[in-house]
Amino acid sequence: MLVACSPQAPAQNTPIDERAQKGLQQIPLTITSGKTVHKFTVEIAASPDEQERGLMFRREIAPDRGMIFPYKPPQEVGFWMKNTWIPLDIVFIRSDGTIVRITHARPMDLTPLPSGEPISAVLEIAGGRAAQLGIKEGDIAHW
Repeated sequence: MLVACSPQAPAQNTPIDERAQKGLQQIPLTITSGKTVHKFTVEIAASPDEQERGLMFRREIAPDRGMIFPYKPPQEVGFWMKNTWIPLDIVFIRSDGTIVRITHARPMDLTPLPSGEPISAVLEIAGGRAAQLGIKEGDIAHW
């Protein structure tokens, strides 16, 4: 049975859920939006198991952090928010780095969020962050 939880900020000194993924490789990622370059540090969810767990069980994500899900070869994918307690922006990226779609995912929502076309990566960042920074479809991601 799924139990919805409210997307409240964690209390200070809240212990980290031991089910959250740890130890993934981290790399820099930039998104070029017009003349502005937005910098992030992202964890790489490379294996099928890492991709399945994603950002599940996390209580927060810093504004300059995220997770990248690479796909070789490019493919159509769908994301959902099972066991994901924080809102996320889901950014679908083509092989050339072009952002094809940005969708907003609600905590614990099991509604599939499809890429709509074959993509080479999906970037997850804090919910609302893309709009806050002015990141949009057609911008370029590089990692």
